[in-house]
Amino acid sequence: MSHNRSAIERTALQTLVTDIAARMAGESDRGHVADYIPELAKVPLNRFGLAIAPLDQPPVVAGDADIAFSIQSISKVFSLTLGLERLGATLWQRVGREPSGNAFNSIIQLEYERGVPRNPFINAGAIVLADVLVEGRDAETAIADILALVRELSGDSAIDSDSAVSSSEARTGARNRSLAHFMAAEGNMRAKVEDALSVYFGQCSVAMSCRQLALAGRFLAAGGSGEEVTIAHVTPERARRINALMMTCGCYDASGEVAYRIGLPCKSGVGGGVLAIVPGVASVAAWCPGLDEKGNSRLAMRALEDLAHGTGWSVFGARRRRDVED
Repeated sequence: MSHNRSAIERTALQTLVTDIAARMAGESDRGHVADYIPELAKVPLNRFGLAIAPLDQPPVVAGDADIAFSIQSISKVFSLTLGLERLGATLWQRVGREPSGNAFNSIIQLEYERGVPRNPFINAGAIVLADVLVEGRDAETAIADILALVRELSGDSAIDSDSAVSSSEARTGARNRSLAHFMAAEGNMRAKVEDALSVYFGQCSVAMSCRQLALAGRFLAAGGSGEEVTIAHVTPERARRINALMMTCGCYDASGEVAYRIGLPCKSGVGGGVLAIVPGVASVAAWCPGLDEKGNSRLAMRALEDLAHGTGWSVFGARRRRDVED
């Protein structure tokens, strides 16, 4: 993808994100919080944050960009990074790389395909990754590795997991337990199921602000090179592959629609956050806790679409004007 980094100056970028945040503040159709996780049901719907972390400049932020939220499934980007570091290409013997076309917590396809999840970004795939990270050690060590990675990438040692959210997930995680036990029955779990689930619940409960998350995602925008990824040992090729999976699988069964409307690799979470990557240019994080019917933040996605149109950013070629819907 070819981009001219000077095509949109910092002042213009700040004006754009401030304008987007102001428009989102006035929206009434904000979706619904993920109330099946009791702690997430408490988050006010009127929150909205946006942060852009260019590769060569400090972040540009607007709205509630410095309020921490539960990153939930966005954590799967970081667990995948560590899982690939640990297993390399052999990881793909246990989890696929194809879009699922089903809900992120569906068991139907998993049963049909004998316990091998379609990709690492649906719940079953992320539980396999948690199993990879916890095998041969305890859950606390595996969670500490994920925290160490996001702290290193963001440059912020204060990032932590929210114990109240983790406990809330553990109490209401019956469906995730069913996925894990089914995969164990099919021989695709190596550690104890509860240990893997502890890692999974712990990683989903990591709390980060848009600013922190955008900074943590810059290693993918950089193509996996640079001092900010020394802990992850991410090669440019591996970073490109993670971006590819984000594009095709990162927003559940709405991934195709997100590619069509936004044109950037994205990973969403039911905490209302979305991480988007502009290869070679910047990492972007948007957050609003209200979700649409697919489990993606309604306003964060709308804001990213506005940002893509306003900047011309897309992996499919720079936009010169707002595209006409067809």
